Amino acid sequence: MKEMGTQEAREAALADKSRAKAFGITPENVDEVIERRSHLLKSVLPAFNEFCETSLKIEPKEMLQVLWDLWLPLGIKLASQRQQLKRPLIQGILGGQGTGKTTMSKVLSLILDRLGYRTVSLSLDDLYKTYSDRLLLTQQDPRLIWRGPPGTHDIDLGLKVLDQIRQSQSPVMVPRFDKSAFGGAGDRTTPEIVTNIDIVLFEGWFVGVRPINADVFDTAPPPILTDEDRAFARDMNLRLQDYLPLWKRLDSLIVLYPTDYRCSLEWRKQAEQQMIAAGKSGMSNAEIEKFVNYFWRSLHPELFIKPLVKDATAVDLVIEIHTDHSFGEVYCDRANS
Repeated sequence: MKEMGTQEAREAALADKSRAKAFGITPENVDEVIERRSHLLKSVLPAFNEFCETSLKIEPKEMLQVLWDLWLPLGIKLASQRQQLKRPLIQGILGGQGTGKTTMSKVLSLILDRLGYRTVSLSLDDLYKTYSDRLLLTQQDPRLIWRGPPGTHDIDLGLKVLDQIRQSQSPVMVPRFDKSAFGGAGDRTTPEIVTNIDIVLFEGWFVGVRPINADVFDTAPPPILTDEDRAFARDMNLRLQDYLPLWKRLDSLIVLYPTDYRCSLEWRKQAEQQMIAAGKSGMSNAEIEKFVNYFWRSLHPELFIKPLVKDATAVDLVIEIHTDHSFGEVYCDRANS
């Protein structure tokens, strides 16, 4: 990547038309774009290298191309949106298991820090109801056996935090969730006190997902097979209504979109196997399948995510993800690309 000459970099930046459009790159501004990106690369590299080595446990050079092609232009785009807004930016990131939401959020935070913006990551998981509230919830609806589906979050808490940030209040108590509490059932932990927030990266497996027409559940794909499955899917769809005020607080939504939603099952198995290999406890393949199918029954990616990525009024940027975790196409409006 370092060996690439200016002319090659220009051609590469303009070659992928949908990506160039998504990042506002034109033949007129391409030189300026590359120069700015090169400066930013130099300043972010030490922190990025350290992150790759310590957190990702991989050689930084393996991630350099992604940094150049995707994360740097995305960081610049977010900084520009923040500047135009003249108030903190709430950036939604929608992505399922293994799509790399957490990695992307951390790298974007490093980049935005170099650009002078204070970023905070907030996960939908941080908004879970307390352990005791979820125990009550399971008594009311025994189908909510796992935290995660619509109904297991404290939406009012999310609205309060996002509104405080949007209004530039400081400091803000950002909620945090400890998944290991109560033998893995999880509970709230001490909030993080954050000051002068510029950008929120609000990520989760159904951030920005909207309710759909209930008729589609009559012919839903597996694992929605039985009448009970269809009833559960319809009820979860109804509960999404409660989340719409939260999505209204988003200034923009990025979707990390696997080209085949079934990848997330394989990715989950790989992640659990790595945990077991490292001497930690992990789920068996049968347990993982049961777990993942439960979430597909609650909000099936084919029914909820697939139509969403085609809706330019709801989504600002789509980043496709291949089965090997590599990034595919990046586009902002498929219909007009």
